[in-house]
Amino acid sequence: MGTGEVSNSSSGNQNASNNIETNVILNVYDLTPLNNYSYWVGFGIFHSGIEVHGKEYGFGAHDFPVSGVFEVEPKSCPGFVYRCSISLGRINMPFSEFRAFIESVASEYHGDTYHLISKNCNHFTDDMSHRLTGKHIPGWVNRLARLGALCSCLLPESLQVTTVKQLPEYHEMEDGTDSLSTATPRESAEIDTDQEKHLLSPKDGNTDVAFIKEAKS
Repeated sequence: MGTGEVSNSSSGNQNASNNIETNVILNVYDLTPLNNYSYWVGFGIFHSGIEVHGKEYGFGAHDFPVSGVFEVEPKSCPGFVYRCSISLGRINMPFSEFRAFIESVASEYHGDTYHLISKNCNHFTDDMSHRLTGKHIPGWVNRLARLGALCSCLLPESLQVTTVKQLPEYHEMEDGTDSLSTATPRESAEIDTDQEKHLLSPKDGNTDVAFIKEAKS
């Protein structure tokens, strides 16, 4: 399970973002302290993000039919506890081309389509990894979702369908591209427990998370 792990962030070894060659890294986070015990038998509850050109990209939930893909500094996704990094390979793709790629992918991952079992952050990173490198992420990262899909009838309804209510807002980035940030969650009639909020989104109001604006069709 530990094969391919790297102890240091690739961002420190990356050249300038306009270089063509870049590492593709999977950064894995714990969602519960119980992972310290279950991890060694190949089971746990994890969040993951994929690091390319010195930035980490993940997928999170909100209530709107717009991009749920966000970027953060590598190994620093707020609300989660970093566990390890796994090297997925290297690709030849200029940053400008990758930016167009991630904006295109964002149109397929709207925040209101997030589902803990069928379309979560680990499904996103697996899809990204396969498109970029031809490889899938390690199976243990998303094993809980696969097991849940087999027995979803036994899961609480709130875990199957609930998304965290966060209002995405656009703002201008330094490179001239638009990005989104999360605003204060709005009230909802649905049941949103503290644990679900921790599982599905970064901490409320954290300005270190910027949602990617999807490409215009």
